[in-house]
Amino acid sequence: MTSTLYIVATPIGNLEDITLRALRVLKEVDLIACEDTRHTRKLLAHYQISKPTVSYHEHNERERSAELIKKLEAGLNIALVSDAGTPLISDPGFRIVREAIDRSILVVPIPGPSALIAAVSASGLPSGAFAFFGFLPARRAARRARLEELAEIKSTVVFYEAPHRIKETIAYASEVFGNRECVVARELTKLHEEFVRGSLSQLELPEGAARGEIVLLIGPPIQGRATQSAGEQMSSMSGDIERLMSAEGLDQKSALKRIARERGISKSDAYRLMIAERGRSK
Repeated sequence: MTSTLYIVATPIGNLEDITLRALRVLKEVDLIACEDTRHTRKLLAHYQISKPTVSYHEHNERERSAELIKKLEAGLNIALVSDAGTPLISDPGFRIVREAIDRSILVVPIPGPSALIAAVSASGLPSGAFAFFGFLPARRAARRARLEELAEIKSTVVFYEAPHRIKETIAYASEVFGNRECVVARELTKLHEEFVRGSLSQLELPEGAARGEIVLLIGPPIQGRATQSAGEQMSSMSGDIERLMSAEGLDQKSALKRIARERGISKSDAYRLMIAERGRSK
């Protein structure tokens, strides 16, 4: 029997954002797999949709995928939804989609809301090319290491971040990426939707900004600073670091971070300039 697994995008805040096609699919399928059944039932009730639901989240994904695949192979049509936005985008769903494809079960996307795309489209940052990396690690050392891995990317980079970590993450990003433009987008499509724009070193989040879903966008290197001649940067990098170490008693690593931030370049770029200058002086 033929069956279909539908990947259905749902609103990220404003219930009016659901598509007509999504509503039709949710009404027609045999079963809806939800990240949180209680949350999804509110959406279904709003649109007077009465369909059986089953939980599908990161803690039961392995077992539930096997169960749902059996139902699909028996001929049932199933819709997969997350709590908000498009499933699989920093949400569960990869396992069942992969298993469905491996078993030649039709997988159909029902496109719609996405916090990622909404934030990019209204950010004002270059969007011809951008890179999305989902949620940063919760642990500080791992989060910082992840940012350092991504510092060489020259396009806009986008992350999801928890409200209680956003200020610390911005501070880390300022040290690692240099003083790039950034945007914090929160509460997208909701009553208190807000975009806070500025530079990584100067962005000030207003009171109450650490609430709700947050998307952090960091722009590409600022041309005026990033294209500064190598000779001009190299001529004073080591000297500036040594002067800062002497004046403020900083170690080399801390001084290099400070200089990189002031020049609007990444720490790794500053380190390479310092090594190159020292190599030339030998």
